[in-house]
Amino acid sequence: MNNAVNNGDWSGSWVAERLGVQLEGDDGLRDLLGLALRRNPKRAHLLVSHVLGKHVPQSPSVVYDAGFTLGRRVRDLLGADQAARAVVLGYAETATGLGHSVADGIGLAPYLHSTRRPVAGVARAGGFEESHSHATSHLLLPEDPALLVGDGPLVLVDDEFSTGNTVLNTVRDLHARYPRRRYVVVALVDMRSAADAGRLEEFAREIGARVDLVAAASGAVRLPEGVLQKGQELVARYEAESAVEGGAAAAGPVPTGPPPADDRTHPHLARVDLCWPPGLPDGGRHGFTPAHRTRLEGVLPAMAARLAEALPADARRVLVLGFEELMYAPLRLARELERTTDAEIRYSTTTRSPVLAVDDPGYAIRTRLVFPAHDDPADGPGERYAYNVAGAGFDTVIAVVDSVADTPELHAPDGLLNQLAAHTPRVVLAVVPSYVPGPVPLPERRSMLPEPLRGPAFSSYAPEEVGWLLQDLSDVTLEAPTEEREEAIQSGGAHYAESLPVEYQPSEQYQALFHAALEESAARLAQAAGAVTEIVLAERSPRPVLVSLARAGTPVGILMRRWARFRHGLELPHYAVSIVRGRGIDANALRWLAAHHDPRDVVFVDGWTGKGAITRELAEAVREFEKSDDITGFDPEIAVLADPGSCVRTYGTREDYLIPSACLNSTVSGLISRTVLRADLVGPHDYHGAKFYRELADTDVSVAFLDAVSGRFQEVADAVDAQVKELLSGDRAPTWAGWAAVERISEEYGIHDVNLVKPGVGETTRVLLRRVPWKILARAGAGADLDHVRLLAEQRGVPVEEVAELPYTCVGLIHPKYTRGATGADGKAVNV
Repeated sequence: MNNAVNNGDWSGSWVAERLGVQLEGDDGLRDLLGLALRRNPKRAHLLVSHVLGKHVPQSPSVVYDAGFTLGRRVRDLLGADQAARAVVLGYAETATGLGHSVADGIGLAPYLHSTRRPVAGVARAGGFEESHSHATSHLLLPEDPALLVGDGPLVLVDDEFSTGNTVLNTVRDLHARYPRRRYVVVALVDMRSAADAGRLEEFAREIGARVDLVAAASGAVRLPEGVLQKGQELVARYEAESAVEGGAAAAGPVPTGPPPADDRTHPHLARVDLCWPPGLPDGGRHGFTPAHRTRLEGVLPAMAARLAEALPADARRVLVLGFEELMYAPLRLARELERTTDAEIRYSTTTRSPVLAVDDPGYAIRTRLVFPAHDDPADGPGERYAYNVAGAGFDTVIAVVDSVADTPELHAPDGLLNQLAAHTPRVVLAVVPSYVPGPVPLPERRSMLPEPLRGPAFSSYAPEEVGWLLQDLSDVTLEAPTEEREEAIQSGGAHYAESLPVEYQPSEQYQALFHAALEESAARLAQAAGAVTEIVLAERSPRPVLVSLARAGTPVGILMRRWARFRHGLELPHYAVSIVRGRGIDANALRWLAAHHDPRDVVFVDGWTGKGAITRELAEAVREFEKSDDITGFDPEIAVLADPGSCVRTYGTREDYLIPSACLNSTVSGLISRTVLRADLVGPHDYHGAKFYRELADTDVSVAFLDAVSGRFQEVADAVDAQVKELLSGDRAPTWAGWAAVERISEEYGIHDVNLVKPGVGETTRVLLRRVPWKILARAGAGADLDHVRLLAEQRGVPVEEVAELPYTCVGLIHPKYTRGATGADGKAVNV
């Protein structure tokens, strides 16, 4: 819609009535914007965003979600392949946090923002002018100059687009240095005129690139003739009438000179050490990579907890106040506080932009604090401002600055801290170390491990769903017919992980069974996924790092990640690693995880338990890793969707029912093969390997499976809550009943080796798909959960025997006499 916005109680009505300014556009436009006046020779009016977190204190979740949602839209626009190659550029100073949030929403995009702060020793990679801004020169100072090189999309983010001149200046400068085929412009509001919009399209044709626009809302500001002069006169008159600018005097003296080691000597001020990790950038001034993002996510809870400890016990309304370009770190800290404390948390930042303050409900800037610049700016000393803080009823203000800005001017009698102290009973200061790029140290061999593989280059999953700590062996022929493979295993003592079975190609009848089973069980799976995720969040870590055991555990890990995002707004890191029976877990993958995350946050994930062999294998492998690498903290307790074997404490259910992802091989697991460990392919410093079966894309149902289950999250939410309450209060200690049942079956059927008995629906399915089975035991009365097992058994000529008191729904038996593929606990053939 393109209707004029009614004034009413809108925070732009004061300007609209006095200057004749009209705001036209989408219905929700005035929910996003107010109007104010400023001292600026180029443009008198200022569009004041309610969701940017700059001039107007706002819920940090609202601020972050505004950018994150735009990022998701960009990802959908680009598609997974292009989004994985995108770079995001945000504009200083107002959009540094917005751009960073957009990058988060895209998923794996590295982020850089322009800056007005030169940094000694860092080469300029570009620069441009902002035509209407109070301060114009933008510098681009990436630590890695290659960040701006490449032909992937460049995503440019600003809070508003009015004339489009800033974008033109940016693209013109960067395209001359680093030409590319596609740009995406992102803004909270698109306020260009039709002529300006056409100019951008013409410019795109001129340079031979595609330019897309993504905005939360669009509209236009209609300015009457002479509005600039009239606005300047209005600003001058109101400022002349103002007797005091910047609020009352502070209640107590703030020390001058260098900041003391402990600011708690001041009655209003507490200094909190965030314990910011060394080497983690404070923002995107020099680039912020996906690895940096993952590292930040891991430490946010602890840093926010330190801030929470500094709050008064009766704190009710708390402002986290960022500093000029330092917007993202304070925003993420504020959002974490909002999630974990009972106080009402708001977020805004200081600015160098002068705006008239008028204490009127119809005006966007009600109050203004004025204080001297405190970061030794390149353009010399000057005034800085904090808006809508005085008189807002905050009982605590947490000022977050970088270390460059922690100067005597910050602590001076007329400095920011003293100004805040005049308007709130409590001021907390948190200082983030200013990141300064330095020489890159030569890493140890283990830290040179490659970054995880991601889709669409490796797997059909979206890149943010999972990172595979594997090496790509797609070009190596590893498959052999089942009989030949088993012959090689037996005759040469080969290990099962040194080759791959030929991928089973399901018939149309079998595929129909899969889809019917998925439709029938999706809600049950959604409930189990929700329950196990809630158990992990309650007992293991508030910010777990999910590490699924490739490949059966990987769809479950993705479902857990999706539940955490659906229910709690969490973006949990998720990786897939290889574990091989008889060889243990991939130690290089553990080394990479330990270098990038706290091992105590790692939660291993698998699909289901059978008799518990992998559970025991993982426990032993972690013990060996701790001895060899002197790295501790990894908990070998596996979280599973279903635990019919009663082998673990962390599970969604102990029922033995069909998990449809067990029905198929790679086509329900991101088109990834089983993992491979062979000495001529996997060296001591390599990850285990796997193949990406791109050629099976036409039959791939990996994402369809995930979407079908996660699409039922909303309807099972209440059931999950009830189930989690019951699980948390009950006895979940493993009984290992499954192992005992397998031992009994092994003896009763004359097999005499538990490794030839594969209990549960999932393991039985694997026997039928990958081995030469002997017979299938089915619990009497088992229904549709075994339809696919009966079909596979019929296709392979395997008898199905019904058993009255079977503890599992079914059990697959590998023939103890002639099946060459039967493997023991060490992964090698069993000779009987």
